[in-house]
Amino acid sequence: KDLIDRYSGSVLGGLWTLLMPLVNILIFTIVFSKVMGAKLAGTGMIASEYGYSLFLVSALLAWNAFAGSVIRFTSVYEEKAGVLTKVKLSLTQLPLFILFSESIIYCISMTFFVAFIYIIDESLTAWFFLVPLVFLIQQTLAYAVGLLTATLAVFIKDVKELVQIIFHIWFWLTPIVYAPLILPAEWQRVMAWNPVIYFTETYRGLIIYQTPPSLGFFLTTSCIAGILLAASLYFNHKLQRDIRDFI
Repeated sequence: KDLIDRYSGSVLGGLWTLLMPLVNILIFTIVFSKVMGAKLAGTGMIASEYGYSLFLVSALLAWNAFAGSVIRFTSVYEEKAGVLTKVKLSLTQLPLFILFSESIIYCISMTFFVAFIYIIDESLTAWFFLVPLVFLIQQTLAYAVGLLTATLAVFIKDVKELVQIIFHIWFWLTPIVYAPLILPAEWQRVMAWNPVIYFTETYRGLIIYQTPPSLGFFLTTSCIAGILLAASLYFNHKLQRDIRDFI
């Protein structure tokens, strides 16, 4: 329903759900490869004409799903206030439609991306099948952060704008369009505190470098996501009555 409503009133309607990811993939893989060049020296990435496109898209699609989920979560109670005041819905379950919607867009985009990889005669290994598991942990983290910002946004209206600014800055502090090795050593140490870096590097490892993620990655990210999820659920549960009063 969310995907259909997104393009309601248009001639093609739900077909835009397929066309928009396809257009984005074509832009990222073809245009960027010509503009940015075929290789990133010193990164160890695939040496091909479309090397930069693979480098960019493998991390960018996951970032779009993560950022899109959290940003949309932040205003979900305000946007669905009319429904929440008429129908008794769970405040923790309602935002899940955003998570599913963004995940569907990611899956469609990844389908086109995988097709592109094979079209240019590159290959994937069995490690690629770990991508859904990494994505699941990432979206669990997105749900935890998004539920927290959604709760705060009910009482503090500036949170919605603040989250958008934070994610805009966060994008450029994450090596998505550039390789982390080009940064000075002191900046690399600072950016090591950015948890999204470990997701982007893991996606690139599974898709481009064909290397497995470390067990430490799964343990660390799962623990962080679990702790934040428990805290967000507890915080939201404690304020549910106030949230319904405010909206």
